[in-house]
Amino acid sequence: MNSVIHSQISVHKRGGKIDDYLKIHDFMDSTKELCSDNRHRILHTMWGIKRVIVPVFGHTIINSNGKAVNVKDLCEQDHILPDYQNRFIPNLSDFVKAIDDEAAADYDFKEFSKTYENDPELMELLLSPLSITGLQKSLLITHNSWFINEIVPKVLNRNIEIKDFNISPSDLFNNMKFKLWMDNGSSYPASCKFTVGKVVG
Repeated sequence: MNSVIHSQISVHKRGGKIDDYLKIHDFMDSTKELCSDNRHRILHTMWGIKRVIVPVFGHTIINSNGKAVNVKDLCEQDHILPDYQNRFIPNLSDFVKAIDDEAAADYDFKEFSKTYENDPELMELLLSPLSITGLQKSLLITHNSWFINEIVPKVLNRNIEIKDFNISPSDLFNNMKFKLWMDNGSSYPASCKFTVGKVVG
């Protein structure tokens, strides 16, 4: 499903016009630049909404009808749920558990973080996947060139860094297995095992 279709869903539910919503839906799917299949949907999680989307776009936007639209609801109801047949919203752990344990052990996250250790706000964001999942391999999501130069400048207004990075987004997706639930909700992820048949969110 592309960003125009998601925006049409938003117009149907919330009024306004496609251009009111297109930037948000485009941004949620910007990870298609990193991975051409549905493993790219790491922002299609509550972590993605809370830590990335809302900080970039704000808690609400005003559409062309003058109506306040809740960004969290927009992301959940008009983008993530339709992408999974309105069956579930995956959590970050679902994606992280698909990352190969042995391959992830090859990366030195402490060395990557050293550059940012005197910036507590940035360090909190970079370490947030570990805080949520308890799995060190989750740091492949934030400890890479894409997150530092595409996400951090938008979320925390930091400068981009022109340098060679030891970890790139390809290190994340090359080590992430494709799971059936990622295929537009063809099955349920582990986080939904107690809510099968129900819409969660």
